[in-house]
Amino acid sequence: MDDLNFLSLAIRASNMTGLVSLVFALLLLAKSLINFSQTGPVRREVLEHHRAYLVLSLSRLTLAVFLVANLLALPGVLAYLLGLSILELGYQPGVAVLAAVVSLGLLSFLQFCRVLHQSPGVIVASSHYAPQRLYPLWALLSPRRLHWATRMVKWSYAGWVVLGCARLLEQGAVYSALGIVMLHGLALLFYRIWIEDSEPLPLPTTTARRRTNLLMIGSDTLRADRLGAAGYRRNLTPNLDRLAQRGASLGQCYVPCARTAPSLLSLLTGTWPHSHGVRDNFVTDEEARVALPALSHLLVEAGYQTAAISDWAGSDLGKFDLGFETLDLPGDQWNIHFLMRQGPKDIRLFLSLFLANRIGKFFLEEIYYLGGVPLTRQLGLRARQMLERLGGDERPFFLNVFMASTHPPFASEYPYYTMYADPAYRGPSKFAMAKLTDPFEIIRRQGEPREEFDLEQILDLYDGCVKSFDDELGHILDYLEASDLARDTLVMVYSDHGMEFFEHDTWGQGNSAIGDFSARIPVVLAGPPLAGGCRLDGVTRSIDLAPTLLDLLGLPPAPTMEGVSLASAMQGSALADLPAFYETGIWLTTVPGTPPGHLSYPGILELLEVPDLASGTLAIKPEYQGRVVAAKDRMIRLGRWKLVYQPLVDGPLLRLFDLEADPGCRQDQSGAYPEVTTRLWGLLQAWMGR
Repeated sequence: MDDLNFLSLAIRASNMTGLVSLVFALLLLAKSLINFSQTGPVRREVLEHHRAYLVLSLSRLTLAVFLVANLLALPGVLAYLLGLSILELGYQPGVAVLAAVVSLGLLSFLQFCRVLHQSPGVIVASSHYAPQRLYPLWALLSPRRLHWATRMVKWSYAGWVVLGCARLLEQGAVYSALGIVMLHGLALLFYRIWIEDSEPLPLPTTTARRRTNLLMIGSDTLRADRLGAAGYRRNLTPNLDRLAQRGASLGQCYVPCARTAPSLLSLLTGTWPHSHGVRDNFVTDEEARVALPALSHLLVEAGYQTAAISDWAGSDLGKFDLGFETLDLPGDQWNIHFLMRQGPKDIRLFLSLFLANRIGKFFLEEIYYLGGVPLTRQLGLRARQMLERLGGDERPFFLNVFMASTHPPFASEYPYYTMYADPAYRGPSKFAMAKLTDPFEIIRRQGEPREEFDLEQILDLYDGCVKSFDDELGHILDYLEASDLARDTLVMVYSDHGMEFFEHDTWGQGNSAIGDFSARIPVVLAGPPLAGGCRLDGVTRSIDLAPTLLDLLGLPPAPTMEGVSLASAMQGSALADLPAFYETGIWLTTVPGTPPGHLSYPGILELLEVPDLASGTLAIKPEYQGRVVAAKDRMIRLGRWKLVYQPLVDGPLLRLFDLEADPGCRQDQSGAYPEVTTRLWGLLQAWMGR
């Protein structure tokens, strides 16, 4: 076989590869349309208004499937062509098609098995089918078996290619053999550049002491009671606990609203939600233009480099103007265009198997940043790469890293999802909390009672997520130490809110004001100028964190900030009695435990609209905004006392709890202490009336 003959066969075989890939892409598209699903809480009539955009999005995803399928089918066809040379056989189109199908199927199955073992939450997030169907296959998988299966496929293919190229050289097809070698060399180079990520080298040690840097590392939905310092029964946070031993920790820090957008804005601007204007996650484009200086604005003015890194949980860091110069995070998750670009489940599942890399991040970020799939390991690596970049500059830096590690549905990578779970468990929540992959399922799930949940398994999954976050935190802190950045870097670990696990009849974030499990967050600070071992057990607020960080960095707070600096208390002074205020978020549906006669509003599907069809942002309809705010439960915590207010049709329902005697908030003390109730109610009313 000479070069001309081989080239002719290669062209014919590539056509068969394209045909197989095209048929596969069209079949997957048809399956996706038959079992159509969506990723956001959007009514069908809203989708119909964006029909053209939906068609464009599906076409884009189908093209991506076609290209990925081509890459998967190509090795089989190339192996077939080389086999013709080795065995001196004639070309048959049907066999070329079979080779392409086998290659596409084999490589897809191998990758499916790898993802099923390493990160099954990726599959659960985009699967129509009960995860129990996958348990027999999953039970057969292990790191060792997957390693050897992958090596066997690689080395078998490599050996066949070497043998085929040697045979081509014997037959005089020199350029064909060299072309095949170059093709594989380019493929390997492409893999190194676009697929494989490498750890950054530690920065060289410097003798010059720079101004203090600031590194914030957060995990969405991290409960304060999971820390070792809080006495949790499992050793989940050894790195965070060690950090607390050489710095300061806040034992009773409250957020004003346990939803990501209002909580992050309050933390970074030092203001209450009614001051910055964001009361929940769904806001208009105009409301997103917050006109208050945030921490990053002030640090840029002080000469800092600023950057934010996140996965799908932290898109609000870019949606709102918070002053970050560099943003490495997805677009707005509450946007109909972004949600439509994610496509239906079947096509999304196939692409998500292969695009958890820089190719996916660059070309299909809506698949790379898939809701419900945390990128803990990837974000940790990107954080270290960003530290290498920022740390090499003479200017100080502020880096905020925010992860979805502990957010529902509590998916994590191997071995974390198995670390604390019962090996004998065979229910639907083995890999992640069940029935949270469809927006309508999530709404229904929000109103279900505790009996509908495998709560022990879910708690075990959650603990695995906490452990995964702490381990990645440890890797980032180790890089700081190795790069000699630790001595000049103030580190703060935080969350935007906690999580309720039916302590008061409901689950989720921001649904109840009675317990502290959503409202209270862990906060640990370490680095200059803090000494070790300081724990503040008095009441603090997340609005105090921005003024505190600025104070520790030697900078004044913005005049608009309503929080106070805790720096002096962290350095030995007495902590003032601070009132913490809190309000619930939007209820997706009527949650268990809601008292009869509670003020209400329609469900989330009726509440939302897309006011600007061009931008696609999801927001609350203007006619419901007042009702939503009026129906919020609220709370004030002052010292040992906590007053909870629930708005009923017949008037306010007030309950008073003594958290020193009753930390679980089970016994109403409003009748026994009317003067305390009256005083706290006055303070809460004044806060509500701002």
